[in-house]
Amino acid sequence: MSQRGIEFARLLGRVPGPGVSGSVSPQVMGVLNVTPDSFSDGGRFLALEAALAQGSALLEAGAAVLDVGGESTRPGAAPVEPSEEEARVVPVISGLRAAHPDAVISIDTRRASVARAALAAGADLVNDVSGLEDPDLLRVCATQAAPLILGHIQGQPDTMQRDPSYGDVVAEVCAALEAGVSAARAGGVPELLVDPGIGFGKTSEHNLALLANLARLRELAPVVIGVSRKSLLGALTGRATDERLAGGLGAAVSVALAGVSLIRTHDVRESCDALRVAWAIRAAGLGQGAPAREAAHVR
Repeated sequence: MSQRGIEFARLLGRVPGPGVSGSVSPQVMGVLNVTPDSFSDGGRFLALEAALAQGSALLEAGAAVLDVGGESTRPGAAPVEPSEEEARVVPVISGLRAAHPDAVISIDTRRASVARAALAAGADLVNDVSGLEDPDLLRVCATQAAPLILGHIQGQPDTMQRDPSYGDVVAEVCAALEAGVSAARAGGVPELLVDPGIGFGKTSEHNLALLANLARLRELAPVVIGVSRKSLLGALTGRATDERLAGGLGAAVSVALAGVSLIRTHDVRESCDALRVAWAIRAAGLGQGAPAREAAHVR
């Protein structure tokens, strides 16, 4: 059991909603893909030394938590054998834990066996984009007292963007997440966050509807949003994947002001700066004054 993960999840639960004063600001989760085929940085950090250096750089840039993943879940991605996924992430998590004893580390996985190995190697929480596709994942989080980020996806990564369809995307995503939250709480998972899964079996219109209705999600649990470099930004701006920084920062500030607790991003330094400025302006408007720089991070 890692008390770090539980304390971090509880901190996220204290991020205030729109127009509400509070001392806790939204946090930043740095993406560390240990894969050959992720949509933005696939292959760059597959080697252990490169992954450890990038993880350290993300922490130095201001990430409050590192999200380590060994399977690409980009649209069209083929599944990876759990043994291969585990072989990719466990040495990285072990190395990061040794180098950064106080860092908060998340394992980004859909598989209970990978989550179990990652938690044993030093991870603090589990980020499951599938919304408990593997029912054993709930038991792993409960027995290891690991907080869980419960995501939403329609379909599987290799097919999810072929023809996503909803009657009412906000209602259906909220209902699915509510069912997952109820099951996880009943199963003994200590702390929960929810992620509506931007780009996971959703059109741009679906994604925008979810981002415009974050208050509904906040009723379930603290909210995590990952929009960084995704196709939604390309659809809105016409920019290529490596040209979407400005769009990603705009999205990060927007959702933070709407009450999101955790922003998942590849661009940590820039996101921390943008959020710090936006939060200072927000605080001044509420008569709080500018928040302390270090208040944005947990160490």
